[in-house]
Amino acid sequence: MELSDANLQTLTEYLKKTLDPDPAIRRPAEKFLETVEGSQNYPLLLLTLLEKSQENVIKVCASVTFKNYIKRNWRIVEDEPNKIFESDRIAIKANIVPLMLSSPEQIQKQLSDAISIIGREDFPQKWPDLLTEMVNRFQSGDFHVINGVLRTAHSLFKRYRHEFKSNELWTEIKLVLDAFALPLTNLFKATIDLCSTHANDASALKVLFSSLILIAKLFYSLNFQDLPEFFEDNMETWMTNFHSLLTLDNKLLQTDLVSNAIQFLASVCERPHYKHLFEDQNTLTSICEKVIVPNMEFRAADEEAFEDNSEEYIRRDLEGSDIDTRRRAACDLVRGLCKFFEGPVTGIFSGYVNSMLQEYAKNPSVNWKHKDAAIYLVTSLASKAQTQKHGITQANELVNLTEFFVNHIQPDLKSASVNEFPVLKADGIKYIMIFRNQVPKEQLLLSIPLLINHLQAESIVVHTYAAHALERLFTMRGTNNTTLITAAEMAPFVEVLLTNLFKALTLPGSSENEYIMKAIMRSFSLLQESIIPYIPSVITQLTQKLLAVSKNPSKPHFNHYMFESICLSIRITCKANPDAVGSFEEALFMVFTEILQNDVQEFIPYVFQVMSLLLEMHKNEIPSSYMALFPHLLQPVLWERTGNIPPLVRLLQAYLERGANTIASAAADKIPGLLGVFQKLIASKANDHQGFYLLNSIIEHMPPESVDQYRKQIFILLFQRLQNSKTTKFIKSFLVFINLYCVKYGALALQEIFDSIQPKMFGMVLEKIIIPEIQKVSGQVEKKICAVGITKILTECPPMMDTEYTKLWTPLLQALIGLFELPEDDTIPDEEHFIDIEDTPGYQTAFSQLAFAGKKEHDPVGQMVNNPRIHLAQSLHKLSTACPGRVPSMLSTSLNAEALQYLQGYLQAASVTLL
Repeated sequence: MELSDANLQTLTEYLKKTLDPDPAIRRPAEKFLETVEGSQNYPLLLLTLLEKSQENVIKVCASVTFKNYIKRNWRIVEDEPNKIFESDRIAIKANIVPLMLSSPEQIQKQLSDAISIIGREDFPQKWPDLLTEMVNRFQSGDFHVINGVLRTAHSLFKRYRHEFKSNELWTEIKLVLDAFALPLTNLFKATIDLCSTHANDASALKVLFSSLILIAKLFYSLNFQDLPEFFEDNMETWMTNFHSLLTLDNKLLQTDLVSNAIQFLASVCERPHYKHLFEDQNTLTSICEKVIVPNMEFRAADEEAFEDNSEEYIRRDLEGSDIDTRRRAACDLVRGLCKFFEGPVTGIFSGYVNSMLQEYAKNPSVNWKHKDAAIYLVTSLASKAQTQKHGITQANELVNLTEFFVNHIQPDLKSASVNEFPVLKADGIKYIMIFRNQVPKEQLLLSIPLLINHLQAESIVVHTYAAHALERLFTMRGTNNTTLITAAEMAPFVEVLLTNLFKALTLPGSSENEYIMKAIMRSFSLLQESIIPYIPSVITQLTQKLLAVSKNPSKPHFNHYMFESICLSIRITCKANPDAVGSFEEALFMVFTEILQNDVQEFIPYVFQVMSLLLEMHKNEIPSSYMALFPHLLQPVLWERTGNIPPLVRLLQAYLERGANTIASAAADKIPGLLGVFQKLIASKANDHQGFYLLNSIIEHMPPESVDQYRKQIFILLFQRLQNSKTTKFIKSFLVFINLYCVKYGALALQEIFDSIQPKMFGMVLEKIIIPEIQKVSGQVEKKICAVGITKILTECPPMMDTEYTKLWTPLLQALIGLFELPEDDTIPDEEHFIDIEDTPGYQTAFSQLAFAGKKEHDPVGQMVNNPRIHLAQSLHKLSTACPGRVPSMLSTSLNAEALQYLQGYLQAASVTLL
């Protein structure tokens, strides 16, 4: 695409159409952009538009499209073509920083995200001048520009908070500190000074304090791994100014900076070498009274978010998002102080809690915020250690959690109206959620009907918390690793639970509420066959929801749990009644067809997984509805998207497992298509294992005569790949394949095909691959296939007994005994590096595995061989009967003593001897 006015105009029109609510207009426009995004200059056209377009909506749309384009395409994946022209990459890096800094804030944020995505891949090696370019902008004095730099630096450096220590990481942090630490410190001092100068100018202070928040975050990121020498030397500058921010009281500021300052104090008080700063009782009392209690209060801004921006409120409160609230910071400070001063701090706060509850009791409708603060204080005090999965795992023994629950939490949840005092309702539900491991089970069981009832609350926060609390309770484990709450205990509530959960999805603001959908999934999982009577109604509602959200998928987690719920419905019902599979196909296929026809990329991998699950449920031949779809599954365009590959391979495997004969007879021309897919996958280091999954299914299930003419070519392709790029993963898959081939077609057939490609090739494969590498094979089924295959080579392949291959017989037996008895060899050569498929950035390209669509492990030798060690002993006995004296003499001359001892054990267990 040329950088021309005509192309800019075309792009503008299509971007406009992508904003159209009508899918008939929007979808083709999205498709067009998808087809041109591989063209040269496409990203530069987007950048030109967002710089020069006269329409603000087009600028914003271009910036979002550009960021998503970078997210999908910037990373270079091994074995896959570079999706962005090198000239475009150079031009983007040359122009994006100045463009980002001169853009309005809405666009600046999108470009800042794009820079951090590029930086994650290219900084510092491939983008060495990024830091210099950013630091130079600090001199501009323009805080719109400075904040742009700080925001970008924050998105680049915040990963230092969670990266594992490594030399590479230290080198990068050192490089950043050398360029960034001094300018950041100078900027910090200058910004603090400007705050004094502009102390009476509210709008200037707002900008300056937004810079200070970002500076504090950067300070935290750069000091997270260790305290660098530079900051140690300049600690006085930073601490003095942090202290002044903590004590600052300027009425013009509705400041969020307080939360950052408190957060900093929290991290200081947890460190043993600062313990002496807090030991004085007056200091503790002063911090509790003046810093913690005032910041625990539910402020007007919290109330506004609770009512009008509930999604953001929930994200902050439940997930602890990056934008810290004062309350969370105060809560962390309480925890920090309790680390060394649990007794005194608990004592100080007990008095506050009691007086707040008394105030509430005097006039609940006016003083409900006092109770809210009391609950928050108790929660902070009692929580010592917490995980997302288990809630509070360690509690302050000085706080009686059950007593507080019974006296102050349950009464709110038992009140007649679920809509009265919604904040206190949310507090009560959250209390159950986070202290679920401390409150006795009988109290949890009493809470369940109360939580189910609150699914009907009008407040989005309340019904979301109720769904989330139920989901968390249903995942708790009791003795024997079974669920703490049993399906039997839930029996009285099944109908009302399912009714209220699905009703909650119809409440305003919650039509795609991921917490509710996750609770539906978890309820199905817990209740199992108890849900069968409700399945017709449930599947209708899920299908309608699927149809609605497929028009414009926007909530990835919601969508994932919805498909998991569909899979659970199928599994649970068909386990009890396998014939029910037809009714699910009837209900789902119409929607699935629409998703496939409209190419709803986010949903296609899910559809393939659900179809695999349904197809695997069939006991007989493949229904014609599936056969009609089969040719479409081989279309190259479907295989271009990384996220489609695992579910598509699984689906083709299901076709081969259930209908190999149908495919061989009705679709003989499709075998080259299948092999074409295998050839594409085998060429990629990231996907070669998927190619082997497909190949193994072809070998195992297809009638031999239908594959005959292609066998030699298959092996030639594999040898070419071995020669060009041999990796551990490929070797492991190759070993399993050749042994499966041997099990299926016989050892002689394997030897003959190898030697027909090149004389003595069979011996080379044994010597260079099977004997030295077999120890690397992992997985029970895989090891069993290899054991049975090698046993066949040892005992059913005449050339092993009377040609130059005979010298490999004992080393091969030794390797097989090693496979049985030695630990697995899991070493991977240093030069090998695989990008995990799940690592590719962006929701669209990633493959989301559905847990409840999981495939049962299939054992192709299961019926033939139960115990591979006994099978080896019996096969050796049979061989020694055919060639008396040969086997014992080969063993005694070259098998090592330890291996011989193991072999004697196998022979005894099989009650056979060698002649």
